[in-house]
Amino acid sequence: MRFEVYSDAGGGSRWRLLSSNGQNVASSGAAFATRSNATRAARAFARNAAAAAFEIYEDKSGQHRWRARARNGQIVASGGEAFSSKQNAERAADGVRAGVAKAADPRAS
Repeated sequence: MRFEVYSDAGGGSRWRLLSSNGQNVASSGAAFATRSNATRAARAFARNAAAAAFEIYEDKSGQHRWRARARNGQIVASGGEAFSSKQNAERAADGVRAGVAKAADPRAS
């Protein structure tokens, strides 16, 4: 896994976590004013993911997704895709939780 920091369409910066095959497996819960803020947020997620509350929920189309909340309740990350089953969403969240601490440091792209 590796982090990538990028500019979004609204002029802000975001981070995303990519798997070894380049698939987006997680992204920031918000846009940041600067690339350095987005980089700091990605590093904080990597450090604190083990303590974050990962939630599985059903979206409006009946698919299952995950999101991670910080201790203050703020959404700090969300999954990169929807899943047809709750178990698959849980597996994806567990994979991110286990792998993010070893992810390559964020870099601007």
